[in-house]
Amino acid sequence: MRALIYIVVFLVLFVLYVRYLEYKSLFYPIKDVLVTPTSIGLSYENIYFKTRTGLVLNGWLVEGVPQSKAVMLFFHGNAGNIGDRLTKLKYFSQMGVNVFIIDYRGYGKSEGSPSEEGLYEDAAAAFDYIVSRKELDPEKIISYGVSLGGAVAVDLAANRKVCGLIVDSSFSNAKDMAKKILPFIPGFIIKTKLDSLAKIKGIKYPKLFLHSPQDEVVPFVLGRKLYKAASEPKEFVELSGGHNDNHIEDEAKYKEKINLFINDIVNRADKDNQ
Repeated sequence: MRALIYIVVFLVLFVLYVRYLEYKSLFYPIKDVLVTPTSIGLSYENIYFKTRTGLVLNGWLVEGVPQSKAVMLFFHGNAGNIGDRLTKLKYFSQMGVNVFIIDYRGYGKSEGSPSEEGLYEDAAAAFDYIVSRKELDPEKIISYGVSLGGAVAVDLAANRKVCGLIVDSSFSNAKDMAKKILPFIPGFIIKTKLDSLAKIKGIKYPKLFLHSPQDEVVPFVLGRKLYKAASEPKEFVELSGGHNDNHIEDEAKYKEKINLFINDIVNRADKDNQ
């Protein structure tokens, strides 16, 4: 009987330890936002908006140059906050789209603590806020996510009407990632799902996937796995460089492919609205 009790206690402690590792490997929020778009010459609105459950989140709406009614919803990765994404904000702004980048709950100036379901709720709130802005076109909303944000962008595209989806250096699901990050833990213990693989199959909007074989954080094979599961129309772009710098190392291709994708889907939305 004593041995059985020891085994049960060990299993309970092991599961709690796994939950702790799982959470810590998913979320690395930083509260202090040290820079803003003005530091790189971009005009922006500092916006606070509420989720369905009343949490107050923070985001920046950066104007496109030249101005456009299209809006890219930008969902960043698992570390830092919106202040760490200025390079991409400048890229996208120069492509002519407005960019609404948000900090998930617990990140930057946003209230609360991050969780998988919370991130999905945050993305839906960001979408609903943009729809509420009368000067913006609700038919021209693009869902963009990088790394962890890719799972957020996919979930939004599966549950809201967007005109396109861009998945940057992301993965198939949490269990596949856990095999890399926590290889000693059986997959059935992992609570987090982040199951883009299941959701991507039902998304009919145009999709662009970008990933580098040199990605040292999210395995390239998981990006390809997600792409292969997606329905048409879709495109996969192979970049060069590491997880956090492929957009700089392969800047020309990165900007060209995203710009072409944006122009194509915005033009398609214009034709559908005629």
